[in-house]
Amino acid sequence: MAQIVVLTLASIFIFLLLTAMAAKRLLYPRVAFVDVAGYPLVAVVAQLLAYLVVLAFMFLIVARDTQEKFSQALRWNWPSSWALYLLGGVALSLGLQLFAHFLPMPKELPMDRFFQTPREAWALSLFGVTIAPLMEELFFRGFLYPVLARRMGVVGAVILTSVGFSLIHAEQLGRAWAPVLVILIVGLALTITRAVTKSVAAGLLIHIAYNGTISFLMFVGTSGFRHLEKMSQ
Repeated sequence: MAQIVVLTLASIFIFLLLTAMAAKRLLYPRVAFVDVAGYPLVAVVAQLLAYLVVLAFMFLIVARDTQEKFSQALRWNWPSSWALYLLGGVALSLGLQLFAHFLPMPKELPMDRFFQTPREAWALSLFGVTIAPLMEELFFRGFLYPVLARRMGVVGAVILTSVGFSLIHAEQLGRAWAPVLVILIVGLALTITRAVTKSVAAGLLIHIAYNGTISFLMFVGTSGFRHLEKMSQ
């Protein structure tokens, strides 16, 4: 587990430097390197490349430590009633957005900087319904949860896995307790799903639908990402 965490952090840092260097050289030669490194699209590309490296490393770990296939070792177990999990993700998203209206949510969050232009909004939305939920489910529900469950039992593993899941999003949410609480509830729903169904794929479907619902509502509310200023109204 520690190897995956270290590799993830190191890969993101290295690819951020490399992506920023390439972007500065090819696209923004007159912009300071520090500014280019802070561009949302540069960060998304760097994280995508880092996640691909980490995914390959996950396959190597499973091949090295077990005799099972990757999907079997991580209990992928694709559910037959997959549409119900997608609907569950939609319901979870809508329900928590309603719940958030009763919380003191900040008017602006650090992640809002990823939605300053339509291109950035599209990039983050696509990333948020593909590689991001896949990697988060593989790590938290595929690798971390089983290890914790063997050491401290299901209840402790569900709680600790969910807390870890919320903490990795805390920085993007300005460390404000209200949005972090919402993400904690999402983490609990996903980890409980993993514990009950013994399926990482089931949680992934919920995760994709949850993120996809948020992106769809933003798309509709901003007229196809053409009026992103409406997000702050």
